[in-house]
Amino acid sequence: MNRLRHGIGAWAWNADARAGPLMELWIPITVFAAFMQNARSALQKHLKGRLTTLGATYVRFLYAAPFAVAYAVGLHILYGDPFPAPNSEFLIFAALGGLSQIIFTFLLLWLFSFRNFAAGTTFSKTEVVQIAILGFLVLGDTLTLASGAAIMVAASGVVVLSAAQTNVTLKTLVTSLGEKSTLIGLASGAFLGASVVFFRGAALALDFPGFMMAAAYTLAVALIFQTIVMTLWLAWKEPATLKAVFVHWRWSLAVGVAGVLASMGWFTAFTLENASYVRAIGQIELIFTFAVSIFFFREKTNRGEVVGILLVAAGIILLILTR
Repeated sequence: MNRLRHGIGAWAWNADARAGPLMELWIPITVFAAFMQNARSALQKHLKGRLTTLGATYVRFLYAAPFAVAYAVGLHILYGDPFPAPNSEFLIFAALGGLSQIIFTFLLLWLFSFRNFAAGTTFSKTEVVQIAILGFLVLGDTLTLASGAAIMVAASGVVVLSAAQTNVTLKTLVTSLGEKSTLIGLASGAFLGASVVFFRGAALALDFPGFMMAAAYTLAVALIFQTIVMTLWLAWKEPATLKAVFVHWRWSLAVGVAGVLASMGWFTAFTLENASYVRAIGQIELIFTFAVSIFFFREKTNRGEVVGILLVAAGIILLILTR
């Protein structure tokens, strides 16, 4: 683990394709990941009505896994990078990360079944703060005071934006603290945060000097594991969906490609940098979505949404300047 952590400041051009301090490379990689995640979400909307919600979630694993494996094999062939040797710590972290991401999805779907899901959805957006806490507890990742403040500003913006979009007031948030939907929302955010921390832990556990291969290998293993788990679950709960994901293969493939490109970016960035920093910068996805809604779909916005986006943007800028 130390070889990867202490070697990421080197200068070279090799299989890692680095041409500068790697501690800064994670920023454009994160922006790319956020952009592709936004694209994947847009494509998944086209699957609604064609597939169940679980089916639309499943394709992000099923159709992404072959590309993730091809990516790792490509690094091996083109640059001669050996495949990392998995160890028990890696396998545990990868499995926990995969399960946490699946549980997050289930909790979020469950949350939407409640009438008063709006407040719970807002609380689910606290994942960035939960990542910072979990990252410290599980991996020992620490934050500077300034960076922590920047993350809090960005996280506040996400919560304000979510509240504005769902017409949730501060009074509603306070009075809903003991409600079941709120607890589910917090839990979904926690499991999303846990998946990020565990995936970072898996990549670091490989103790592999090449960060791109470490990230690619972790991604491939995680997606294969998630595909197997989701396949077994759907075979039990929704067997018809297993056929439907192949019937609608064109849109499903598009989701898989966009998803794997996003995941390649996320996993690479997590391997290089503190996960809470990565997810905080990754909130730029909300700015992309906001800009598209205004300039392309001509949707109206309210004051709360504008304040939320400005806070997100301020938090991202502060984090880049202070870390």
